[in-house]
Amino acid sequence: MTTQKRPALRVAVVGAGPAGLYAVGQLLDQVDVDVDVDVLERLPTPHGLVRAGVAPDHPLKKRVIDNMFEFYLDHPRVRFFGNVELGDRVVPADLALWYDAVIYAVGASDDRKLGIPGEDLVGSYAAREFVAWYNGHPDFSDRQFDLSSERAVIVGTGNVALDVARILTCDLEVLRQTEIADYALDTLSRSKIKEVLILARRSHMQGAFNNPELEELGESSTVAVELRNATLTPEQQCLEQQLDWIDRRKVATLKKLQQRQLENPEKRIVFQFLTSPERILGDERVAGVSLQSNRLVGDSPDTLAIEGTGETTEVATGLVFRSIGYRGNALADLPFYDSTGTIPNALGRVLQHNEILPGVYVTGWIKRGPSGVIGSNKKCARETTSCLLEDLAAGRLKGDVLSPVAVEAELRQRCKALVTQSDWHRIDSAERLAGTAQSRPRVKFTDRASLLLAAGVPE
Repeated sequence: MTTQKRPALRVAVVGAGPAGLYAVGQLLDQVDVDVDVDVLERLPTPHGLVRAGVAPDHPLKKRVIDNMFEFYLDHPRVRFFGNVELGDRVVPADLALWYDAVIYAVGASDDRKLGIPGEDLVGSYAAREFVAWYNGHPDFSDRQFDLSSERAVIVGTGNVALDVARILTCDLEVLRQTEIADYALDTLSRSKIKEVLILARRSHMQGAFNNPELEELGESSTVAVELRNATLTPEQQCLEQQLDWIDRRKVATLKKLQQRQLENPEKRIVFQFLTSPERILGDERVAGVSLQSNRLVGDSPDTLAIEGTGETTEVATGLVFRSIGYRGNALADLPFYDSTGTIPNALGRVLQHNEILPGVYVTGWIKRGPSGVIGSNKKCARETTSCLLEDLAAGRLKGDVLSPVAVEAELRQRCKALVTQSDWHRIDSAERLAGTAQSRPRVKFTDRASLLLAAGVPE
């Protein structure tokens, strides 16, 4: 006996980054229901942080994930609509009328602040801005970064901080073989930076980085790695052995990096632990950072904490990056927790005043906060799509929607320069062709006008 399939389910996924495209993949895996998915993206290009966040010197990681996401987007039941700015001519209320269900996968496009004096001086930036800039994100391609200082300071020890440190110290010949934005390559070729100082308010046993990203710092034969304030007192030395295996491995990698013997290193990356920035110094531009020393307190890994010693020092620099976490932004007409930068939800079902909004879902960083790596979004998407399918089976979705033809007509009427999947293919082909001429994976178009021109879409 064969099982009769339900009528096709019409779903919109807002956001074409990893969170959204993993959700698309989960929906396509369903065997008991046909799902038609429209992916709506504010940029003319899909892939989100894989295109604009993964460091350009990680081509293999980019290629593997890109190929998987393109498989989803090329599926006959999936349509891509780029250059659609939600909240402009299209709002959540429209999508609620057009589709059975809407999954918001809009990520975290803001960053956390340090909250210290001088943070707004010229020369003080979010690491997020720098990453988007060197990756050719059209919203950041007009940024200017002055790399004339011999020292750059990064506050925070996550993977983004390590990416920034690595790009600032990377061999230019390596970068010339990547898809880094041309203007970024030009700026980095004139860089005077010799030292990148990474500040960690906690100890070397509590770094936010992952071990693979840490190990990568050891691949350079011209960049030394130095640790400061990573020596424990005799009473604390047993703590390293009490760490879980993940943290013990990271501690071992840090020590291995410090022990490397390099002849005449050209640059260095310095991890300065147990140090907090108190103030960014300067009048109109960054001139230095005032630092406070911390001490480690606690007698087990579970109780480790820090306290300020009152001792302060100053370091000279003209460039400071804060890398202490991303943060989500509110969407028009949808509930939002300002304290967490997330949309309130229960396992992905959006909540308003503690009541479930039928047919409205979230996944990715806007659901759970900016944590995890790209692959973490797959489990998150599975949880959300499972709730959506449960709601479908229980009859909680309205089932009265616009046809695919009608939706596209609405989008074309409201969005002046709509980019489809075939348009994106034209952008992709043009970038790859330009890259082939330079023995690079691709040469990116880095502003909307150039992207739309390559797509053959009139502005």
